[in-house]
Amino acid sequence: MKAPYKVVAGLILLGIAATTAVEIERHRHHAETLAAVTGFSGERAFNDLRQLVQFGPRPAGSENLELTRAYIEHQLCSAGVEIRDDPFLATTPVGNIPMTNVIGVIHGENPTVVILAGHYDTATIKGVRFVGANDGGSSAAFLLEMSRVLGSRKNKFTYWLVFFDAEEALKQWSPSDSLYGSRHLAEKLSREGTLRQIKALILVDMVADRHLNILRESTSTAWLIDIVFRSARALGYEKLFSGGAFPVEDDHLPFLARGVPSVDIIDLTPFRSYHHTAQDSIDKCDPESLTVVGQVVLATLAELERTG
Repeated sequence: MKAPYKVVAGLILLGIAATTAVEIERHRHHAETLAAVTGFSGERAFNDLRQLVQFGPRPAGSENLELTRAYIEHQLCSAGVEIRDDPFLATTPVGNIPMTNVIGVIHGENPTVVILAGHYDTATIKGVRFVGANDGGSSAAFLLEMSRVLGSRKNKFTYWLVFFDAEEALKQWSPSDSLYGSRHLAEKLSREGTLRQIKALILVDMVADRHLNILRESTSTAWLIDIVFRSARALGYEKLFSGGAFPVEDDHLPFLARGVPSVDIIDLTPFRSYHHTAQDSIDKCDPESLTVVGQVVLATLAELERTG
């Protein structure tokens, strides 16, 4: 009867070894995640946000938006990022308006592209001085800080930091009066055949609110949004990425329509209070929220690089 005991003991030891190996791998993966998210400074991003707000309202075609674009390009240049302007003439309900997407390119080990995107314009709201601290400002500031992080390290993928022009409507939101920059770029890249190089698009919008609460945007690609929320849990931010499901019309849609895996990281808190009002000001924003989203996105990128 001794042999069976030896077999059982052996199986127990194998089980312990397997569990230990799993634990070791889990801790290794956690350590790699923590290492991947270092460097993103919400305070630096907040300084950019403060500067962007000082330009005032920044609707498409305005002088203020030109000044904003010059600031963005200066910061990208300082980070050593290649700049590719994407100018185009858009037909809008208020006439033809020259617009420009700004693309910062950080070359990686291979040509596979991951796009990080947001918009840098503000809505035109009659009778309201709308400076869009969170809606327009936060995404642009986030991308500028991300350019400093990604531009200072070696990356597996090639990253595009895309600042979309004219996400907002020029008169009244509709499929034809909104998302001008993203619709133009998605169509252009499709025509050129470049879309095949894009592994994923990660869009950020309204990510600086003091009371950050990121829900699951339901039109986003399921496996990609799963990585985002898994990354948030791994970093201890599950209360700030609380789940739920809702659809949002945003700059990821033209890319989703052409088969590019895309996710919209967006906080709906402003919709319940100050969205598209004069109250969307710097005092509603917090550098810590920018840090949280920055770390979650960096952890997501690390996961994409590990598995891709």
